[in-house]
Amino acid sequence: MLAARVLSALAFLGLTAAAPPRLSSRQSTAITALSAAQISSFTPYINYAAAGYCKPASTKAWNCGANCNANAGFQTVASGGDGSAVQYWYVGYDANLNTIIVTHQGTDPTKFLADETDVDFFLQHMNTTLFPGLSSSIEVHSGFADEHALTAPSILAAVQAAVAKWPSVKSVTLVGHSLGGALALLDFAYLPLHLPSLQYKGIMFGMPRVGNQAWADYISQGSLITHVNNKLDIVPIVPGRGLGFHHPTGEVHIQDDSASEWLACPGQDNTSGKCTTGAVPTIFDGSIINHLGPYNGIWMGSC
Repeated sequence: MLAARVLSALAFLGLTAAAPPRLSSRQSTAITALSAAQISSFTPYINYAAAGYCKPASTKAWNCGANCNANAGFQTVASGGDGSAVQYWYVGYDANLNTIIVTHQGTDPTKFLADETDVDFFLQHMNTTLFPGLSSSIEVHSGFADEHALTAPSILAAVQAAVAKWPSVKSVTLVGHSLGGALALLDFAYLPLHLPSLQYKGIMFGMPRVGNQAWADYISQGSLITHVNNKLDIVPIVPGRGLGFHHPTGEVHIQDDSASEWLACPGQDNTSGKCTTGAVPTIFDGSIINHLGPYNGIWMGSC
């Protein structure tokens, strides 16, 4: 019954509209397979994203079970959120990867999709205090922006504290699954405006669309974002392109017929059947369960 209501509401939002457009000049058809070593390199970040679902007390002490044990050398600087009004988050340092990690909690996929069908969101201009100097043409999802604003100052302070504790570290990696991926993408734009001396990259899983075409173009500069989509996951196709939302470059798509085949999809919203926008043209073609995983054998959504 819930799935039927979600499908009906998503259809109302236009996510089952006409066929996607052809590949634009931003896209190439050169889809390439990742090697086993490249796939394995995502494993630490998958575990960090999964640990984002754990309560702050656990991530602060770094005793959250298998996902914490997988990155045993991680040192937490700060954790926060209540898992309800404010998503969980944590910041710390990984000596093996030599990077500061910033992770946001995701959300239950059925709850997320229900929220997206509430139509109580829209594209809005960036907050000029949090995002000074950005073009007025850039717009993002109002709900994601509001959620991001709740934690942005605390996360900035935590990253500053990490830099003070490990001054030789110049790399920050933003990580998250689902809604957490959207918040991490907003951090990818936010933190460099306030700490420009650091180097940033983003690794997101099952990330929804966050902003408009100007936003996607801005975020795509430098190609330092990777967003991994699993099989027929429907969360990455919301909000719909018909509502003005677009993904940045950097998609990696785990294939539905082989979880060991990960393909790098060039361009923005690549419409090849090997990439999410093409493989899941409507929510009727997708799966909510695929949103939770597995990502290289690891499941999201619980702690």
